[in-house]
Amino acid sequence: MEFGFFLTCLSVIGFLFFLMIIGNIRVINEYERGVLFTFGRFSKVVGPGLTFVIPIAQRLSKIDIRTKTVDLAEQEAITKDNVSTKISAVLYYKINDAAKSIIIVESSAWATSQLAETTMRTIVGEFSLDELLAHRNKVAQKIEEIVEKTTEEWGIEIQGVELKDVILPDTMKRTIAKQAEAEREKRATIINSEGEVIASQNLARAAKTMATAPGALHLRTLNSINDISSDQSNTVVFAVPMEILRALDGFKKK
Repeated sequence: MEFGFFLTCLSVIGFLFFLMIIGNIRVINEYERGVLFTFGRFSKVVGPGLTFVIPIAQRLSKIDIRTKTVDLAEQEAITKDNVSTKISAVLYYKINDAAKSIIIVESSAWATSQLAETTMRTIVGEFSLDELLAHRNKVAQKIEEIVEKTTEEWGIEIQGVELKDVILPDTMKRTIAKQAEAEREKRATIINSEGEVIASQNLARAAKTMATAPGALHLRTLNSINDISSDQSNTVVFAVPMEILRALDGFKKK
């Protein structure tokens, strides 16, 4: 009887021990890394596969090392030329040192997004409105460089920053629209004046050629008359050269 009771207890203890072993086996996926702590001290970073964690003595934290996308909250900022604007951006980052991302900083994702938003407001103040609108890539690159200097110590790699929207006040939008319209009118006036200069130069050369070539003006006159006469609704006025009038006058005197 006692032997049977001993076997039963041994079986129960063995089953509980088996459950404890099964319950402390951790599966780490390919896109994860495990940070193992033993009695509160960092032990090692564990790669993909099965890992056994000693109960009570050890603790395992899983870290996702895939690239993450953070939609940064819209920030109000003032440009270098004192224009109030709102700007939003997207941040891409990944964890390349799982141990640092847990040991050095608490909630690395939240800390990275807050740092990026603060930096975004600061950097906008270093650019004028025209630079902000025309050189978004330059602004984004500046934000990326500054954020990466800090996150590198957290084991985080910044892979890119992209500006989404630059929102301007309605009054500033109307001002920019008027400025663009004035610029288009200016270009049209310049092009028109350049065309008039070229046309006047061509007319001057044509007039000079007609003045120096005998009979050229008469040929041009006849050509113009021929063009006009093609339309029956036109009234044709003949220009008689003064030489002919003088000849007729001389003929009368004789």
